[in-house]
Amino acid sequence: MKKIILASSSPRRKELMSTAGLDFEIIVKEVDESIPDGTSPVDAAKMTAKKKALAVAKDFENCTVIGADTIVVTDGKILGKPVDKEDACRMLRMLSGIEHEVITGVCIASGEKIDNFAVTSKVKFYELTDEEIEAYVATGEPMDKAGSYGIQGRGCTLVERIEGDYFNIVGLPVAEVCRKINA
Repeated sequence: MKKIILASSSPRRKELMSTAGLDFEIIVKEVDESIPDGTSPVDAAKMTAKKKALAVAKDFENCTVIGADTIVVTDGKILGKPVDKEDACRMLRMLSGIEHEVITGVCIASGEKIDNFAVTSKVKFYELTDEEIEAYVATGEPMDKAGSYGIQGRGCTLVERIEGDYFNIVGLPVAEVCRKINA
């Protein structure tokens, strides 16, 4: 099996891959994550994941490189990471009481072979009060997460139900990734 490289600095992705028993190292290259106007959310996640993987893969041709990007989508609008606490509160108010999508784009680059795909899960939040939102934001947890929440942390208290792959919501559809790299 080829050496595996995770092209992501996400502690959640690192933990998921370790939990799955994968032996890997982390190498991250800066990439332009801007998305052209009119790009669908699924294509946006796939595009960014591919940029991340290929930026590393070009220097490690004999390795399997995994890039990923997770986005939160509501009403066709992509919610990225919040720029500040006010932005986090704004996003959480948008998500309050509704179902939204969490899309993780993944790119597995191994030599000439490139597998670029996306997995979508659905999350429904409870109706949130301003006090609940402000208390959650005050923990600092939302500040580095798409959509301003982490389901694997205190953000679990916001979630009424999910549909789909829980680990995809955390940041990596790890079972599907493992199946593809072992195929």
